[in-house]
Amino acid sequence: MATTQHAQSSGAPTLVVADVGNSRINLAVVAEAAGLPRIEQRHDLDSHSFGCDEFEGWLMTAAPADVTVSIASVYDAAAARLEAAIAGLSATRHRPVHQRRVLFTDLPIMVDLAEPGRVGIDRLASAAAACQLKGQGRGCVVIDCGSAASVDAVSADGRFLGGAILPGPALMARSLADGTSLLPEVAALGKAPPPAMPGRSTREAIAAGVGYGIRGGVVRLVAEARRAVGDDAEIFLTGGWRVAVHGEFADAVELPDLVLAGIGLA
Repeated sequence: MATTQHAQSSGAPTLVVADVGNSRINLAVVAEAAGLPRIEQRHDLDSHSFGCDEFEGWLMTAAPADVTVSIASVYDAAAARLEAAIAGLSATRHRPVHQRRVLFTDLPIMVDLAEPGRVGIDRLASAAAACQLKGQGRGCVVIDCGSAASVDAVSADGRFLGGAILPGPALMARSLADGTSLLPEVAALGKAPPPAMPGRSTREAIAAGVGYGIRGGVVRLVAEARRAVGDDAEIFLTGGWRVAVHGEFADAVELPDLVLAGIGLA
């Protein structure tokens, strides 16, 4: 906390980062630290139904002085609501609350793709953070377990090469329920271990299919990514249901706030 107190006492604004995802808005205060920025005062909002009062209450407690909010978004409607809440807070509370959208050009990573502006900013932020941690001369693979799962490759010289995106466990289960007339939706598949095969009920069969399917898919994608960036590539794991796959990678570095730290680098 010494760094944060020094920043506030010297008149520098407090930096808040916002990762606006399809399900959740992850908020945090960022403090300077060696290597990656340090993440403090974490708070989550529902992307679809958060209230301005809830955001204001957290912000007034977490960052009572001047504030700059850096917003990285893959869900424009939720980001627009958050930006409106920030603008309203700044106007009505008579305190400086600045905001900015984080773009790929703000991140310390080269995006070696034809259309870098169309890549999810959360993927690029986590890759930029991983680049600060990986060993020199080694590539890395970043697994982000969110509403969708992404497995991305970063070259040994720090270039984002792209990767793969597949549905997360909740989306897989929902698609089965929505696309069929009889199959039920099974919840909490990302955090509980799948049942032993064979599943002894329809729900167990769905849980087994989704649970083992997502694990097998991620493992295969990591193997393919390592073909591109080197067999010695380091693995970084983040996201809300990472527990579902962390046992598959004995050498993975597990960092729950990798995306927020990457936004802080901007």
